[in-house]
Amino acid sequence: MRQHTLSTAQQWDREDKLATYRDEFYILENTIYMDGNSLGLLSKRAERTLLQLLDSWKTLGIDGWTEGEHPWFYLSEEVGKKMAPLVGGKANEVIATGSTTTNLHQLVATFYKPIGNQTKILADELNFPSDIYALKSQLQLKGYEPDEHFIRVASPDGRYLREDDIIAAMTEEVALIVLPAVLYRSGQVLDMEKLTKAANERNIPIGFDLCHSVGSVEHELHDWGVDFAFWCTYKHLNGGPGSVGGLFIHEKHFGKAPGLAGWFGSKKASQFDMAHTMDAATDVGAYQIGTPHVLSLAPVIGSLEMFEEIGIEAIREKSLKLTNFMLALIEQELADAGFTIGNPIDESRGGHLLLEHAEAARICKALKQDGVIPDFRAPNGIRLAPVALYNTFEDVWHTVQKLKVIMDEKRYEQFENKRGVVA
Repeated sequence: MRQHTLSTAQQWDREDKLATYRDEFYILENTIYMDGNSLGLLSKRAERTLLQLLDSWKTLGIDGWTEGEHPWFYLSEEVGKKMAPLVGGKANEVIATGSTTTNLHQLVATFYKPIGNQTKILADELNFPSDIYALKSQLQLKGYEPDEHFIRVASPDGRYLREDDIIAAMTEEVALIVLPAVLYRSGQVLDMEKLTKAANERNIPIGFDLCHSVGSVEHELHDWGVDFAFWCTYKHLNGGPGSVGGLFIHEKHFGKAPGLAGWFGSKKASQFDMAHTMDAATDVGAYQIGTPHVLSLAPVIGSLEMFEEIGIEAIREKSLKLTNFMLALIEQELADAGFTIGNPIDESRGGHLLLEHAEAARICKALKQDGVIPDFRAPNGIRLAPVALYNTFEDVWHTVQKLKVIMDEKRYEQFENKRGVVA
């Protein structure tokens, strides 16, 4: 096995075509940030566009809706067009609106149409809790008991899902399928194309949660025939805490009435007619509910500039190289430290790694004390996400070296093995 050294990391950083983008971000002082899969760092471009939109409010008042560099009235659509290449959607299939869970509620309300014995929603047992809560509540709103009408495909090992198991669960009783593109704990990337093909063959609408994949993994939602998708923009897209979510509707569904109607789903030209009969937009815009969150959309505009310049293919290539390097270093330096690799070791993983350890919560606290920001996930997971836009190979090297010292010297023992309020 090749022995990796600090010189290896430094050489790769010198050769890195994306290295200059690190200077675009505010890097936390004396800190190695490995939590970009939870909250991306602030970029100078995101700060610039936030200040621009704030200034438009200051200088234009209500005229900011139609004037200025980024008129607010069209902001959701314009940002959606910029996000479309990241998910493989057409410009009129993607919109920036709502939040992850409100968009999921909108999509389920639109696509979940139980009839006869076809009443069940199919998901999985490893999905993020917010999605599960939303799906259960949508069942209850239709008068169905989740215990009877909610299918969660089991994982064989608590880490991964098997696509064939999911497909086997696509029975005639299933009315809707909602799955993650990337599992939030293990980072497994599901074969969305295969799953969508199976769902389409059975005439079951299928949608994906892209929160842990958008901005780090390539997608071809339109070409695959995915019915819908939804995501946040504050992880790999670096849009800031609570930044506005994204939503995809395949054009084959244009004209379908939104399950949850609101006036910003109207055609732009007729919205201010104030008619009580909705004149819905003829594309993805119909699925907006409320007024655009202008100041939460603003940073996303600047952040997306970098994705437009680089392209998701180059970002994915560097992301895989960073995580490959980290995996090699973990094997080299931490083989006897009691860690289990909880993520795929091939390219079916997203932008983060999962280390499992019985002392995970207190190890995370020790890492923070030593200037590394990880992410704890119950019950025993440490997520580490070297982000292509601002992390270096040297960051990866030093992270593993610091973790090695923590384990060798048992520095974690000074902490309680219990997560904080926000893990």
